[in-house]
Amino acid sequence: MREDEQALIIVDAPVSEIDDDNNSMFYTMPVGIVLTNKYVFTISLKPARIIDEAVAGSIRSLRPDYKTRFVLQLLLRIATLFLIYLKQIDKISSAAEQQLHDAMKNELLMQLLALEKSLVYFSTSLKANEATIEKIFRGRVMKLYDEDQDLLEDVLIEMKQAIEMANIYTQILSSMMDGFSSVISNNQNIVMWRLTIFTVILEIPNIVFAFYGINTGTLPIAETWIFPVILTVVLMLIVGYLLMKNKKK
Repeated sequence: MREDEQALIIVDAPVSEIDDDNNSMFYTMPVGIVLTNKYVFTISLKPARIIDEAVAGSIRSLRPDYKTRFVLQLLLRIATLFLIYLKQIDKISSAAEQQLHDAMKNELLMQLLALEKSLVYFSTSLKANEATIEKIFRGRVMKLYDEDQDLLEDVLIEMKQAIEMANIYTQILSSMMDGFSSVISNNQNIVMWRLTIFTVILEIPNIVFAFYGINTGTLPIAETWIFPVILTVVLMLIVGYLLMKNKKK
């Protein structure tokens, strides 16, 4: 946005923090850059890594005395931070996937959901940043010099690469979550089938001894308790075998 001799550029910068459970969390925060005739001001809701690095001189070849180049270098660093955090998200999701293969834990699933949410934030912010950079590229926000064209193109390339990486990681993480959802559903079906087998088998003694508990002499070998016990065991084995055989089919 430009008005008279002042220009305002608002971009989203990535943020990485550690929550109370010692897990990494990622989100974005708007950073404002105000250009005047003499000065460049940066504004953020709270301390931002990009501003701290600029103040500390950690950004290579940063030249505050060249306002246009200074702004472009900040934008390039923001795009680089997106790429760095996206790679961290990929590493965390890969490690969580390996742990989930060993044992399903709600904490790991919640961590993957949080990463998926972070990727949505990143994708949305990167697209907004891309639109802002394209406006700068067309010279609508601030005056561009010939020597800054290459730097601006690098910023745009880095931003597009970050957008592509965010989309790829989002698709991978979404497919992973769908896969684990299917695994959980399949495990639940297996547990329910086993419980069903146990329930059916445990009902056989009740049925057999209920019949032999009736005061009638028509049942075979009703004079001794050995036959009902043997009959119960045989029926339990037969029913268990038939149910397990049916499961394999």
